[in-house]
Amino acid sequence: EAAGRDVLAPSCPQADATLAERLPPGQIRSTFRQWHSVTAPPSQLAEALHDRYRLERELGRGGMATVYLVHDVRHDRPVALKVLHRELAATLGPERFLREIRTAARLQHSHILTLLDSGEAAGLLWYTMPYVEGESLRRRLSREGQLPLEDALRITREVASALDYAHRHGIVHRDVKPDNILLTEQGEALVVDFGVARAVDAGVEGKLTATGMAVGTPAYMSPEQATADAVDARSDQYSLACVLYELLAGEPPYVGATAQALLAKRVLEPVPHVRTLRENVPPAVERALTRALARTPADRFRTTAEFAQALASPALATTQVVSAPSGPAPAPAAKSIAVLPFADMSPQRDQEYFAEGIAEEIITALTRVEALRVAARTSSFAFKGRTEDIGEIGRKLKVATVLDGSVRKAGNRLRVTAQLVSVADGYQLWSERYDRELEDVFAIQDEIAGSIARALQVVMHGKEHGTGQRLRTDSVQAYEYYLRGRQLFHQFREKAVQQARRMFARAIELDPHFVLAHAGMADCSSMLYIYWHASAADLEQAAAASRKALELGPEVAEAHAARGLALTLSKDYEAAHREFESAIRLDPRLFEAYYFYARARFQAGDLAEAARLFEQAEQVRLDDYQAVSLLSMVYEGLGQEAAARAAHGRAVRAVEHHLELNPDDARAWCLGAVNLTRLGESERGLEWADRALVLDPEEGAVVYNVACVNALQGRLERAVELLELAVEKGYHKPREWVENDSDLASLRDVAGFQALLERL
Repeated sequence: EAAGRDVLAPSCPQADATLAERLPPGQIRSTFRQWHSVTAPPSQLAEALHDRYRLERELGRGGMATVYLVHDVRHDRPVALKVLHRELAATLGPERFLREIRTAARLQHSHILTLLDSGEAAGLLWYTMPYVEGESLRRRLSREGQLPLEDALRITREVASALDYAHRHGIVHRDVKPDNILLTEQGEALVVDFGVARAVDAGVEGKLTATGMAVGTPAYMSPEQATADAVDARSDQYSLACVLYELLAGEPPYVGATAQALLAKRVLEPVPHVRTLRENVPPAVERALTRALARTPADRFRTTAEFAQALASPALATTQVVSAPSGPAPAPAAKSIAVLPFADMSPQRDQEYFAEGIAEEIITALTRVEALRVAARTSSFAFKGRTEDIGEIGRKLKVATVLDGSVRKAGNRLRVTAQLVSVADGYQLWSERYDRELEDVFAIQDEIAGSIARALQVVMHGKEHGTGQRLRTDSVQAYEYYLRGRQLFHQFREKAVQQARRMFARAIELDPHFVLAHAGMADCSSMLYIYWHASAADLEQAAAASRKALELGPEVAEAHAARGLALTLSKDYEAAHREFESAIRLDPRLFEAYYFYARARFQAGDLAEAARLFEQAEQVRLDDYQAVSLLSMVYEGLGQEAAARAAHGRAVRAVEHHLELNPDDARAWCLGAVNLTRLGESERGLEWADRALVLDPEEGAVVYNVACVNALQGRLERAVELLELAVEKGYHKPREWVENDSDLASLRDVAGFQALLERL
């Protein structure tokens, strides 16, 4: 047993805690024999998985599993295969384990190592993850002893971001420790083994806990986990605080000769002060650590995100001292605002689309206020349902003020409350409650937008670019269908866009003169034609609906933009040019006018003009990642290598910011992958592309962009295979677009690609 303790110490980046820390003494001998028997790739497993994975070598082993480097035959890539030891697999049972793995596989976050695949073979349970070139945090700690303060805080905040995301999806890690945190070659943190400890904990209940110990690693285990009590997200927060303590001090907060002695110290002794071991740790960091290490969960931070927030300011202050900048960090623009999705307070909680729609219409109205910077819908709506305070939201969105509110709809009565809050100090700048008839909803939106403008002391210059006419309909029910359509359209998925078109059609049935409903129907038909169907019916409906929108609203910018997009599909580029110019004249802040105009010029082969328009779209909506991603591609086509590289960098930063708020956006992952590949970060690009496919394997637009990544990396057969799959999934871009797509330049002479073009 003593020999087993020494031999079983973790020795690899992806290893688990020692078996001696996990198993009762009576189980160590038999488990050691099982463990020792799988130090080489088990031939039975290799045979069972030969058509999917080729086992190459062992990467490491620990108390629960052995990790192998394997070659993914189907996708021609290296992956890490983790195989649970046979006795543990038998104890768990495949059904429970695979159920927990499936739950964990749904987690998609920039600081979580994705679970790619799982299964049972030859009596063993296994799962695969991307193979990370880098090292574990444990290995770096072993080499350096203590980490620089800035690195320690950054890594902790990245892990906290991953944990907070998992907690909001109902998953507690249960085994946060340096061994389960990998560092990429760029130094970014990746958390591994989500769901595994939970599966083990459930599967061996009454066996491993018989000695008074729970599944976990004693040095990082929360007091409630150590006593086998129920745990929640605050247990992970405690474990992460132990990790940060060790990064700063060189050792965990509690150490002992045995696991029992260590756990006794945790329960009986006060929280040790990290500054006694490292004097230069800022007092604010020590205060945050002490709170996160509180013995009682209720005394810790409410969420892991709050713990990370408490660590943010000291890190910035330290960086400023070290780098000695010439002035303070830039503050958000004084006249900037984010409008959060309003909360649905209706009795049945069935008015979510209506509450979101009101907030979105206020965003649209505020974008027309000159000198006021408004956070885009995709950014501000990412905070829907989250519990972060206004200050943290404002800092993440880089705005000076935040508007939030609620909607209560009962019968024909409507109550809307709204408050405008200063991010800097949390003070309320303005608040109001509106109790009106439902028919007054438009007046309420106008009042809120006007009140905010006055509260910010913003002067309205010139005309309001049609803010009144664009909203009006005589039917509140038609407006409700319109809001449902807008909510669905933003999802950018085939079924959602089809359903959005049906919602706009219902709105038009109730009010045939509703301009924006006609424009919405036209845009849905255009998107379905561009990305999915390429059918004559879609083309005809886009043309008819856009003509009607323009007939009803000749002074509405959205109507001209919708018409321009429809004309682009029929390749009437000159007429489309006139419509887009009219849209921009009517509303210089309408992002879609520049964005779709740029796409039209690109499709027509006018790359210089496309670049100018994508540049303008980027300026109108600074946090959008799509326009700058396409701009980088246009620069490539123009041979402007320096400008292209700069745009790729901006695109990656925009995508990273977007994914922090919207980690489930497969389109963002794959466009980011293209830009990473263009910057030479091939491995990271493939990893992001894989994440996109895992998130949305049935979406043709996602598959197309993953094909672009493979083409850029010279994986030509795989690229053509993915393009074929994209078409099978219903993806149909115009042939002119595909021929001009510089990401696919390497495929120009590939026979399969030429055959594909003939089908478009």
